[in-house]
Amino acid sequence: MSLQVIGAGVGRTGTHSLKLAVERLLGAPCYHMLEVFERPDDVEQWRRASRGEEVDWDRVFGGYTAAVDWPTAAYYDVLMELYPDAIVLLSTRRNAEEWWTSASSTIFAAIDRVSDFPPAMEQMIFEMLDARFTPDWREKGASMAAYLLHNDEVRMHVPSDRLVEWQPDDGWGPICDALGLPQPDEPFPHANSAAEFRAMTGLDPTPS
Repeated sequence: MSLQVIGAGVGRTGTHSLKLAVERLLGAPCYHMLEVFERPDDVEQWRRASRGEEVDWDRVFGGYTAAVDWPTAAYYDVLMELYPDAIVLLSTRRNAEEWWTSASSTIFAAIDRVSDFPPAMEQMIFEMLDARFTPDWREKGASMAAYLLHNDEVRMHVPSDRLVEWQPDDGWGPICDALGLPQPDEPFPHANSAAEFRAMTGLDPTPS
């Protein structure tokens, strides 16, 4: 099985919804950060990627037809060469400020609870952010700049006939068009709101 969709959008750009949608369209699992927590052997492979070492990508993505969210998005450029027939799906928010508001109150707040992560997972997350995003991800200005830079680099690096840009309000259309599939006669899934994320990770119901 080979990847048909490579998600280049960073976390908090509707990636959990995309996971559910792509699984519905392709009838097969979609890799997401949630999988990393359930597959601890993958952690070392992602750490190797952060160090620029050889990675057994077929082992990581065996049994999956798509991959979205962190950490896949950080290595879209490597993966698009490995899976040349896959579309590259860049999910974004309406602006960087909206993305930061969501990311800072969910992902980044959860990462700072380092005692909740196994040591290898903690190291993987920090190594990935340092190598492929910004070491200053806790700082609003630096993090927003890294978000915008990442999106611009995807647009410059991915050929236009492979790149699909998508925002949560776009629904099925852009994805189905790119994959040559009919749109399902059902609402597009919307999952993992900020409130749901905070409840799932044990954070306070509302950001402080």
